[in-house]
Amino acid sequence: MRGRRLHRRGDPRVSAARPTPRRGWFAQLLMRLHFFAGVFVGPFILIAALSGALYALTPQVEQLVYDRELHAPTGDEYLPLAEQIEAADAYVGDGPAGASPAIVAVRPAPEPGDTTRVMYADAGLGESRTRAVFVDPATAEVRGDLPVYGTSGSLPFRTWVSDLHRSLHLGDAGRLYSELAASWLGVVALAGAGLWVTRYQRARRAKRASQQRELLRPNLEATGFVRTRSLHASTGIWVLAGALFLSVTGITWSQYGGANFSELRAAVGWMTPSVSTSLDGAGSPAADEHAGHGHSHGAPTPSADVAALSPRAYDSVLSVAQEVNVNTGLVEIRPPAEPGTAWVVQEIQRSFPTEVDAVAIDGATMQVVDRVDFAEFGPVAKLSRWGIDLHMGSMFGLANQLVLFAVAIGIAALVVWGYVMWWQRRPKHDQSRRVGASPPRGTLRRAPWWGVLLVLAGAAAVGMFLPLMGISLAAFLVADVVLGAVARRRAAAHPSRADRTVFESSRRSSGTSAFK
Repeated sequence: MRGRRLHRRGDPRVSAARPTPRRGWFAQLLMRLHFFAGVFVGPFILIAALSGALYALTPQVEQLVYDRELHAPTGDEYLPLAEQIEAADAYVGDGPAGASPAIVAVRPAPEPGDTTRVMYADAGLGESRTRAVFVDPATAEVRGDLPVYGTSGSLPFRTWVSDLHRSLHLGDAGRLYSELAASWLGVVALAGAGLWVTRYQRARRAKRASQQRELLRPNLEATGFVRTRSLHASTGIWVLAGALFLSVTGITWSQYGGANFSELRAAVGWMTPSVSTSLDGAGSPAADEHAGHGHSHGAPTPSADVAALSPRAYDSVLSVAQEVNVNTGLVEIRPPAEPGTAWVVQEIQRSFPTEVDAVAIDGATMQVVDRVDFAEFGPVAKLSRWGIDLHMGSMFGLANQLVLFAVAIGIAALVVWGYVMWWQRRPKHDQSRRVGASPPRGTLRRAPWWGVLLVLAGAAAVGMFLPLMGISLAAFLVADVVLGAVARRRAAAHPSRADRTVFESSRRSSGTSAFK
């Protein structure tokens, strides 16, 4: 009797003979995107998430590891910058050519108990790195000598973690991993959100309150696949916004997608303004908000003619800048890059409220030649600045770091749970199968013509802006069509095997099996 009911309602042999309906093709496409992107790109996302979680905690680790370099006993009075720079110059001494190394920038102690950084050019340290000498502002004692990286001023430990997160310490070739991770993280998140909405609506229509709850909070009383799926679905919906944000902002650092993003901003006039250092009125290139986390420092190395400038000039230009628009302790003073250019005093406070005002000063006359105020930035420039600072965890300090850490750990857990579900869904009767079967193939062939056009147009648009992702997406779509055709030929050649395959596929895509 039971067999007859199965034959009437959906015998695999009857299902195999009927044409596959077009309804639900998009949900099946989302399932395949979510599944295959998770399987093949999951390792990249996992590494990016774990290294990103570690990077979120590096500011506090940095304060502990480099306590002597970063901090000094609080004094009653503080020496002028000139005396601190002279102490650093005496410590560094002359270079191989007999001349003192050129000073790239000076960062005065931002608060009592902090040290002053005097940063020197050093070609041996590599791109975007300078040699920083840390000076006690009260006694001019040199408390340390370390390489620092970029405008973020990160010290060796944070720089190492940053390189791991950005390129696996493999240079430009390694950056392909982070671009794949950032690009596909958004696709996996959006596809997963679409599947979540579909299942939630299905449970609501069926009035299954328990299944709705499992999609919002994990069902820890369940076991096996049901428990893992509940953990995966409920965690995914809570970290969705953070995952999408990290994906979008991470792409702006990528090698190819990031370059296209910068070109787009330049084409429509959305670049971040920067002060002009030219004393003849010529403009300066736009600023790069990414400097210090994967891009060049942006501060040119002074020439030998400027390296001998009096250290007392630093006190003078800082005093002038403080009268114009510099009103925070986090400041960087950059000497002229070459004769005929101006000094730059730049605020470097990236926490909220953002303080990145800058002023250019003629060192001969101490007159202001240009100024840029963050309040006058355009909307896109402000959003870009805030987005990057949020991604790096500097916008709201510890609160921002803890949120990033939680989101990154959540993303890593989603990857692990995804692989666990794949293993848990393996056929128990087939010992040769170590993992579960993939979602049904050939979803595009079941789509209407307009659906195929939309998918292809979307893939082409993505490929133009994100070429690395576009290539991998095109490979997925081609593989989906080819594997679907191969499956149909095998079904025609082996009807009994086709019956079993169709029956298992129908169980995977049915409404009841999604919540069993």
